[in-house]
Amino acid sequence: MPDELLQRLRQFHDDYFPAEQGRFQSLMEDGQHPTILFIGCSDSRLVPYLLTGTGPGEVFMVRNVGAFVPPHDGSAGYHGTAAAIEFAVLKLDVARIVVCGHSHCGGIRALYEEATPQATNLAAWLELGREAALPVQVTPEALRRTEQRSVVLQLERLMGYPMVRERVEAGQLTLHGWHYVIEDGEVHVFDVRSGGFVPASSAVHSGTGPFDSAPVDDGSPIFNEIDSDLAPHGPV
Repeated sequence: MPDELLQRLRQFHDDYFPAEQGRFQSLMEDGQHPTILFIGCSDSRLVPYLLTGTGPGEVFMVRNVGAFVPPHDGSAGYHGTAAAIEFAVLKLDVARIVVCGHSHCGGIRALYEEATPQATNLAAWLELGREAALPVQVTPEALRRTEQRSVVLQLERLMGYPMVRERVEAGQLTLHGWHYVIEDGEVHVFDVRSGGFVPASSAVHSGTGPFDSAPVDDGSPIFNEIDSDLAPHGPV
């Protein structure tokens, strides 16, 4: 039986790499200088390079279940996502951080389901999205709203990282919240001023963070402000 994975490795070496060898050589000699940190869900249907039209060396990428951001708690444990955020901001000086959720997210749906006994790490990880869950019956609309609420929750959590907050307040770093609707091929970007998500096809920007052009400590987290748009009124 043919080894498809091996065939794909050979195809990359024989077909793709020769045309891009100069770019890879430059990236090796000059190092990487990505301007975007992309925090996205691990879902195989989400392909960041297709969404952003980027290639090698342009995006520093973090993928995990649900596109969650752990809190900056100072524990210095084995935390890949937190380490990647610190590296991207402190070492690579990225100018943008994108948090990208998506439709039909299994991680978000799992917030409404019983945990699998053997998946102890998964159960603990899903708690990072618990605050976005709604006390309603599970429907497609409730899941969509939870997916979007989760994106904004992660943006707020990013502001708990001292190096992120410092650069956002200094105007050196911008945060962007995205919700990719797979079946439509459309990314909806978060707009802090309207408190909702806008299709990129009609948006005037690529998304704003929770404190863009707004007071940082106004006592009113944007995650609560979007409830008027995303939280259901009555049964969903």
